[in-house]
Amino acid sequence: MRGFGRKNPKNHVNHVVRMAREDPSNRTSERRGSIALVLLVAVVLIGAAGGLMFIGRDQAEPYVLALLAVLGMVGVFSLFATAAGILQVAGKDHGNPVLTAVADGAVDGIVVTDPSGRVIYANAAYRALTDAVGTDDVRPVERVFIGDPEVSEAIYRLVKAAREGRRLQEEVRVVGLRGEPARWLRMRVRPLGESGRDARTAVWSVADVTRDRDRNETAFQGLQHAIDYLDHAPAGFFSVDASGHIGYLNATLAGWLDYDLAQIGAAGLRLVDIVPGDSAALLTTFSAEPGAVKTETLDLDLKTRGGKTLPVRLYHKVAFAADGMPGASRTLVLNRARDDGTDPQRAAEVQFIRFFHNTPLAIATVDRTGRIVRTNALAARMFQGILKGEAQGRSIRNVVNPGERSAIDAAIAKAASGQGDIAPLDAVLVGEVGKGTRDAIVVESERWARFYVTPIADAQGDHEAAIVYALDTTEQRILEHRYNQAQKMESVGELAGGLAHDFNNFLSAIILAADFLLTTHRATDASVPDIMQIKNTANRAAAVVQQLLAFARKQTLRPQVLDLDDALSEFSIMLRRMIGEKVSLEVVRSRDLWPVKVDTTSFQQVIVNLAVNAGHAMPDGGRLTIRTANVSTERSRRFKYKGMPAADYVLVEVCDTGTGIAPEIMDKIFLPFFSTKEVGKGTGLGLATVYGIIKQTGGFVYPESEVGRGTTFRIFLPPFVAGVADAAGAAPAAINGAPVAEEARLAPAADDTGQGTILLVEDEKDLRILNARGLTSRGYTVLQAGNGLEAIEVLEHHDGNIDLVVSDVVMPEMDGPSLLKELRRRRPELKIIFVSGYAEEAFANNKPEGQHAFLAKPFSLKTLIATVKETMAS
Repeated sequence: MRGFGRKNPKNHVNHVVRMAREDPSNRTSERRGSIALVLLVAVVLIGAAGGLMFIGRDQAEPYVLALLAVLGMVGVFSLFATAAGILQVAGKDHGNPVLTAVADGAVDGIVVTDPSGRVIYANAAYRALTDAVGTDDVRPVERVFIGDPEVSEAIYRLVKAAREGRRLQEEVRVVGLRGEPARWLRMRVRPLGESGRDARTAVWSVADVTRDRDRNETAFQGLQHAIDYLDHAPAGFFSVDASGHIGYLNATLAGWLDYDLAQIGAAGLRLVDIVPGDSAALLTTFSAEPGAVKTETLDLDLKTRGGKTLPVRLYHKVAFAADGMPGASRTLVLNRARDDGTDPQRAAEVQFIRFFHNTPLAIATVDRTGRIVRTNALAARMFQGILKGEAQGRSIRNVVNPGERSAIDAAIAKAASGQGDIAPLDAVLVGEVGKGTRDAIVVESERWARFYVTPIADAQGDHEAAIVYALDTTEQRILEHRYNQAQKMESVGELAGGLAHDFNNFLSAIILAADFLLTTHRATDASVPDIMQIKNTANRAAAVVQQLLAFARKQTLRPQVLDLDDALSEFSIMLRRMIGEKVSLEVVRSRDLWPVKVDTTSFQQVIVNLAVNAGHAMPDGGRLTIRTANVSTERSRRFKYKGMPAADYVLVEVCDTGTGIAPEIMDKIFLPFFSTKEVGKGTGLGLATVYGIIKQTGGFVYPESEVGRGTTFRIFLPPFVAGVADAAGAAPAAINGAPVAEEARLAPAADDTGQGTILLVEDEKDLRILNARGLTSRGYTVLQAGNGLEAIEVLEHHDGNIDLVVSDVVMPEMDGPSLLKELRRRRPELKIIFVSGYAEEAFANNKPEGQHAFLAKPFSLKTLIATVKETMAS
């Protein structure tokens, strides 16, 4: 670093320019060589050749050889000197005096080094900067600053960039000599060309930027002083961007709110963290014309980190962009808690403002046209999504649906004229849905409010003319809707259950009468097909009644062993009609599918409900796929479904390519009465019924969905194997670890006759007579009673002679459960069969403990006889 810092800093630039102008060693003519010397060499060579011609050939031969040797020696030396860089061939650029003058006269130091790092050019400014005496004394940059440890790392990076042909810039601080101040230098390096040798030839520039750094430092210190003043000002300041993030908070306000400034930046403080409740909406719902600047004064409470309130007055300033969107706000905060309390009027004003903004009612004052003049915090929050973006036209009528605006206009007109006692108005708030009316049934995606409009006593001119109070009634209406829906469904369920019970009695009589007719006719009789048609029609009617009972949650499941692939194939035609022509149906069957034990009608209802929902999710068409598969215990672990233990299952997948289910409602789809369909297009019981039937069957159901891609319902059912012998004649013991259960079934040639005394209790006389007739025909002695009281009398009259009681559940005067209690008290060992059109679970809470059998209506004569014989034999 020899020579750096010796010159006076004030005339450093002038010195560099003067050196560039006065140094004769940098002149172009001296660098390019002398023409006279070239002519002299040519004359000497010509003279030597002429002299040799006069000497003669024989005497000139040694002189010619000597001359050629000298010339060859000079040539070889020139080649080595050129290769070593000692001699250089001047190009056309070297001969350009303009380029040379620009480089020599540059204020910044410029030096060019070859790939080996040797200096091949240095301008006057660089020689002056490094205090070089002449051209032979010029050193490259790394040698000039090699002794300064603070600069060595930056120099190393620059040299590396030069060798790699890259551009790089560094700013270094160089310590001056003999007490001179330190200097800042900006060093740059770049390759001379893009490729070849020029890419390894580096051009260096060194500039003194001390004055620029000093100016920047002065400006930074001034800014730091301003920030320090703002941080410790006697008032609070904060800035909030349009998304609600606090970008700046001064130390004074941080101290009021008990925050540490060092922690605020890392925590990412938001407006809602310091403004409690709905008051934050007052600072984010400003509206103005594009390009305008709006300032409002607000009295409200801030929230400290400990949760305490801090009464303040805010001067809130927002600048709006050209598109009308608000930019970052600037807010001045005055601590109202530090008032000395000497002004009672001011204290009352603060108390009123705090009450105004913290009341649970949304309050807004409006003029005669409905334009909102001012709002409290809750109103700002409730209406912020509706009135956002409106500047001068913020009207209370815009917060409700268009069909209800005339009613609120009329209420404001009455208030503006001084009329009181205005009836409240219920309306749907404008929102993402906003399609309801006052006469429509509420849906959970709508927001409802009740508006109260009161006049202002001293209203004058076009200023505030009325006060509008708004109470959010969305939750109340949703609860009312759910309660009414539940009441309606319960009433319909009771009606359906009662009708189903009566129909089951009628159908039982029809089926029993048909069975009696079949027993009295030969198979070749012409009337047998008609009788079979009556019986089949009655059985189909019984299936419809079962659906009514399923709706009333009073159904009796009759599980049977079923091959799901065969069952799906049988009613796939019906599914195609239900889902429509736009949706294609594909049933993918699995080979060797394990059988399951389910109620056939209920399982069909499950598939139908899922298929209908899938069809609604594909209004423009799509594909519905029903797929079956065996799932081993190991594979079931991979699903990782909550609540489903690892075991063997039969899997049924129902997949569609519809709109999908939103993630936020996925946990609600199995809830009763929850539906995303429009009003009148669904009861919300479809998936709830699916869930109940699958759970009652001992299985599991899980949905997976992606919005816009479709939905898949996976049903897992436990496998079942009937006790049918295999090809070797032995029944298998298990399937993949699942034990085999023996299926109870009646042998085709079983003896259905029996002996014993049966007490038959049935309030339906016709049905009682048919049942008694059927039992009597099989050898039993039948005693009849119309209700429970008559049954007790018959029991006492035939004490010890009754072997079995067959009783209806629902009867007048004394029902079946009450009769059972009396029978257990008198005859604990007496066997009993309950018969009902309801499910057994419908009266499970009323019946006493003890053994009994149950037979669901309607039933055939064969089923009645088999159940009686099995119960008496047990």
